[in-house]
Amino acid sequence: MQPTDPRIRAYSDEHIRTLLAELHERGRKFALVFPSATTDKTLDGRVLVRFNTAPASTLLNLLTLLLDADRERPCGS
Repeated sequence: MQPTDPRIRAYSDEHIRTLLAELHERGRKFALVFPSATTDKTLDGRVLVRFNTAPASTLLNLLTLLLDADRERPCGS
């Protein structure tokens, strides 16, 4: 997803906080920790995520990668 994707505007601050919680949970399985990841300001109708003020699309793309990696993991590992 690109930062300019118009679908990003549909995500509220609350939605992004929920997705950040999922990122923390899923990332932990892969020893990926994002302790300072939180929502930041809203710019031009888009909620920014505090990964050095990354757009929410960065969060969605990270979650997609983690979900894909989780599906590819053999059971029990």
